[in-house]
Amino acid sequence: MQRLILLRHGKAESVSDLGGDAERGLTDRGRRDSALMGRVLFQAGVKPDLVLVSDARRTRETWEEVSAAFPSAEVEFDQGLYLASAERLAHLVDANTQAADCLMIVGHNPGIHELASVCAGRGKGPDHERLMNAFPTACAAVFSKDANGGWVLDAMLEPKGHGGGVL
Repeated sequence: MQRLILLRHGKAESVSDLGGDAERGLTDRGRRDSALMGRVLFQAGVKPDLVLVSDARRTRETWEEVSAAFPSAEVEFDQGLYLASAERLAHLVDANTQAADCLMIVGHNPGIHELASVCAGRGKGPDHERLMNAFPTACAAVFSKDANGGWVLDAMLEPKGHGGGVL
């Protein structure tokens, strides 16, 4: 694996009429921002070949919007990604090292933000600083492998930086 994309689900409803937390769906803004981020990633030349998606409704709906940009990506929905810890997510990254050149994980805070922070390490620059402070909805952190096998933050992409993030 040479690239890793960590994507937080889009803006979700505060409560669901269908049940508990796992059944919260995306708001209209969440759908728009998720579709936008698919286009932004595609235009940046970041194309996942394997996508692991939490089976929560909001992450499935996020992928539904993003997937238009990546119709050939292999997708796996995984119940174990629902509110997964950074450690669990890191294990999944390691377990899929040979399965894909570019892996995307669509998940939830705080785990997705914590893993992004660990992968970013002690980097520098405005993207690094923003990532360390927050990981908003529909945000994507894009990493590439360095010569030592560690991760380097290539970009932190947020909807508001590309015309999204508005009600």
